[in-house]
Amino acid sequence: MPNTISLLFVGDVVSDAGIALTDTFLQTIIKKYSADFVVINGENAHEGMGTNEQIVKNFYRLGAHVVTGGNHSFAKWKIYPYMKTDPNLLRPLNYPKGAHGYGYGIYDIPETGLKIGVINMQGRTFMQSIDCPFRTADWVIDKIKTETDLIFVDFHAEATAEKQAFAWYVDGRVSVVAGTHTHVPTNDARILPKGTGYITDVGMTGAFNSVIGMDKDTAIKRFLLQTPHKYSSANGDNRMCGIHTLINTENGKCEHIEPFAYPGFRSSNLS
Repeated sequence: MPNTISLLFVGDVVSDAGIALTDTFLQTIIKKYSADFVVINGENAHEGMGTNEQIVKNFYRLGAHVVTGGNHSFAKWKIYPYMKTDPNLLRPLNYPKGAHGYGYGIYDIPETGLKIGVINMQGRTFMQSIDCPFRTADWVIDKIKTETDLIFVDFHAEATAEKQAFAWYVDGRVSVVAGTHTHVPTNDARILPKGTGYITDVGMTGAFNSVIGMDKDTAIKRFLLQTPHKYSSANGDNRMCGIHTLINTENGKCEHIEPFAYPGFRSSNLS
């Protein structure tokens, strides 16, 4: 049994630009980090909002083991029947009872003899008023720990304070809490005192010549005129963002958390 498992998480894949990046880079990044387990957030993969069966299965073909979601998981109704049949496709667990799909799962880590729990959770600040993510975490963590101490959480939320509060609340009880939804990578990847790896937002996989993946001119009009304008997906300056983590297989604690971006960001235009 290995001393650590290498887990790779790819941030919100947005539209065709994000899919193209995933097609191009994912297998190379898996090899670079010798990833044992791969999670992708795919809630924005189909036309910038929602996903579909074809996209999800393509992520699996490229090496993903689990695809997580968020508030846009339910944006495309045609995915609903498939959500009921695929336990590796997750949506936030704390949606009310009766919502389509799965909110967590316990999965075999290939060629290790180990299992890992993956939880998809959603915040409530500035978002839908759904069930409490903190209290939902209590029961699901206890349930997963009957089978494994290796637990990864995709916490999909708008407010940075809520993401941080959640991470402190579960510190020592889960291996990693990775924030998603805001699409802007944060520079605060760290390991909390009791052993939980944390980052407020891993960023997105898509076009950065945009406003969080959407056409920037349309976004400007929405703010400038305060009237509705239909968003369209952007393209250009395309980048894949995510994190690589190492999790101790004996105690489930995070030993390493490292954000990545391909291609990397430049802080200056000077050559």
